[in-house]
Amino acid sequence: MRICLIYDCLYPYTVGGAERWYRNLAERLVAEGHEVTYLTLRQWDRGERLDLDPRVRVVEAGPRMSLYTGDRRRILPPLVFGAGVLWHLLRRGRSYDVVHTASFPYFSLLAAGLTRPLAGFNLVVDWHEVWSRSYWLSYLGGVGGRAGYLVQLLCARIPQRAFCFSRLHAGRLREEGLRGEVTVLEGEYAGSLATPTAVPAEPVVVFAGRMIPEKRAPLGVAGVVAATSRIPGLRAVFYGDGPEREAVLAAIAEHGAQETITAPGFVRSDELDGALRSAMCMLLPSSREGYGMVVVEASAVATPAVVVAAPDNAAVELVAEGLNGTIVQSPEPEAIAEAIVRVHEAGMAMRQSTARWFAENAQRLSLESSLSTVLRGYVSTQEGDSRARGQ
Repeated sequence: MRICLIYDCLYPYTVGGAERWYRNLAERLVAEGHEVTYLTLRQWDRGERLDLDPRVRVVEAGPRMSLYTGDRRRILPPLVFGAGVLWHLLRRGRSYDVVHTASFPYFSLLAAGLTRPLAGFNLVVDWHEVWSRSYWLSYLGGVGGRAGYLVQLLCARIPQRAFCFSRLHAGRLREEGLRGEVTVLEGEYAGSLATPTAVPAEPVVVFAGRMIPEKRAPLGVAGVVAATSRIPGLRAVFYGDGPEREAVLAAIAEHGAQETITAPGFVRSDELDGALRSAMCMLLPSSREGYGMVVVEASAVATPAVVVAAPDNAAVELVAEGLNGTIVQSPEPEAIAEAIVRVHEAGMAMRQSTARWFAENAQRLSLESSLSTVLRGYVSTQEGDSRARGQ
């Protein structure tokens, strides 16, 4: 099949779960013998040789642009990208059997929806998140939030085959009036599926992620500090960078915790893997997660996770209470501290149950499982479209 993948970012030039997903998807598709075009914004120097399978044809749908202002996405890059996608699909859309796009940043999906009747390709859409109306209003304010929510509603009503990465967002998408079929893809994990060996932990809490407000890393700092009086020698490392890193460093200083809590920024993947493997627990205090890959990565090395329940946090779907971690019901430092203490007191028993949990769920959570589902979806969508046309 001739497949066009659409996302405004490309791993490793930008780093995130969606970026990894589309890179893995592109390389798996060309390995299967499909023709793949990756439509994106340029994030590399002109003339630079791309760090990507050379069989993947990369097309720039817009120039190099800064995607964020502070901790929020800028509006101009999505508009430019949407226009670039529209222009490309108007010219080349008929050369694709399948166009597979991320829902966000929306204008590219609108462009695909507009050109689909003209070009005749099958449209497949990944909805990594479906924002609630209240979240839109909190993110962009009254006017901007209402406009963003209406654009999301419009995108949900475009005829499509949809994939979500959590039950939370699949349910929301159906409620928004999705026109088409939605399938939940539970797996994005690309690491080893072997049963991990539980090893004794060091008294260390690990946070790993982009430091944006939704990750609530400063709250994690406060929770660790609250737990230090109950766990002798407790330390923490907050890996990652972003607009909230200064707030994290300020929180560490405010609590006088410079000797026990560090924030070294981003580190190599092997260093992070080693830190997770020996950590007592992985802490994810986020208020919003479309999936929560770091929970799976921690479970894959038999390290329990501590996550905080929130209306927009799909990561709780990856935690079986008391087996591979614990879910904090209140976003308060003392509640987080209590959860850390519970994991500490459970000791090797919870590390062993985390290893068992991963062994039982590894195949379901694997990237390979989701990629196979997507490939079957391409075929069934194509066959369904042919039947609808009476071919």
